[in-house]
Amino acid sequence: MSKAVVTYLFDPLCGWCYGAAPTIARLAESGVDLEVLPTGLFSGRGARPFDRSFTSHVWAADSRIAQMSGQIFSEAYRENVLGVSGGWLNSEAATLGVVAAGLNDPMQRLAALKVLQEGRYVHGRDNVTAKGVASILEDAGYMEAAALVRAPTQAVLDARDEIVGQGEALFNKLHGNGVPALAVTRNGVPQLLSANALFGGFERLLSAIGAAA
Repeated sequence: MSKAVVTYLFDPLCGWCYGAAPTIARLAESGVDLEVLPTGLFSGRGARPFDRSFTSHVWAADSRIAQMSGQIFSEAYRENVLGVSGGWLNSEAATLGVVAAGLNDPMQRLAALKVLQEGRYVHGRDNVTAKGVASILEDAGYMEAAALVRAPTQAVLDARDEIVGQGEALFNKLHGNGVPALAVTRNGVPQLLSANALFGGFERLLSAIGAAA
């Protein structure tokens, strides 16, 4: 049987993706051939403003994610991100930051994603505006990526469009209904795993990957 390629489909502002982050990190360390692709789910037409009803819904979901994953959703996040009047759910800048950090090494997308997620959910920092994303990346040592977020070159914009296009195309091909999602491709045939696989224990996840495609 040929070796499978596992593709992680995500959005930087997805709370469930943050909840799955420890499992994805462990998967990356396990020797699995892992590809990391944003889908642009909460950018462009997918962006939306925060209102009181929406933020209440988000906090309820975040509380559930925290219970399932052990990840931190801090009061700083609740007050400084969810509690800010006029806030937006728009992952365009964060997605650009993830892509920019991984231009030379695609696996750096995962490391930059972790930095941006923790900036938001643990420290309550802005990871929506270009200024906020660049500041988080700078503090984590991603100086070149931060500069590209502040003043994007055509090359990095083209790279973002290509990479997000790949993620979106795979997501749509497999009729995904949300992120995080894992696609397992073997012999050129991709198969979508249930998102539950990311929250049901690591050994069960490896078994699901082995059984796919």
